[in-house]
Amino acid sequence: MKSKCLLLLASVAPSAAFVAPQSSCRANTGLSAQKSRTEFLRDVALVGATAVTTFGSGLPAYADETTSSGVAIKVTKSGKGATPELGELAAIRFSAFAGENKIDDIFDTPEPYYTRIGSGGLIKGVEEVLPKMRVGDRWVLTIPGNLAFGPKGRPASAGKRRIPGNAEIVFDVEMVGLPGKEEELIELIGDD
Repeated sequence: MKSKCLLLLASVAPSAAFVAPQSSCRANTGLSAQKSRTEFLRDVALVGATAVTTFGSGLPAYADETTSSGVAIKVTKSGKGATPELGELAAIRFSAFAGENKIDDIFDTPEPYYTRIGSGGLIKGVEEVLPKMRVGDRWVLTIPGNLAFGPKGRPASAGKRRIPGNAEIVFDVEMVGLPGKEEELIELIGDD
């Protein structure tokens, strides 16, 4: 265990932290060693904090959390694409369930579903979370009833069952594109 810790520290800590104190006086060895340990620990803490902020930035900022309004987010895939801006067109694929009742499923359709970010075209819980996603992200959202269909629910319609009032909705959504921000299209068409 000790050797694993030293190996780990050796890979992340600055090499200066491992330099033994240089002192010609033996009486000062205890004080120098103590100072060296303190500096070493300070350096390790600094490197650890730097590593978290540097390498942690590649992770989604909203991974596996619950928003202040109550939407639970579970990240199933992290993308590296652009994030949408308010009013921008976004291409998404999704499936939505109220318990065992399938509300919709766009994953198997030839075309994604296009929506404007912030337009109110989707249930409130999804509208709240979409601007936080990147192209390539796939998240499972658990949306409380007040941010889904509310106390009235949704009446039955042709081919669609009724959704009871305040029903919790599970919404599996993937951000598949942002027309106008996709590099392949910009390279093909040009950005003049």
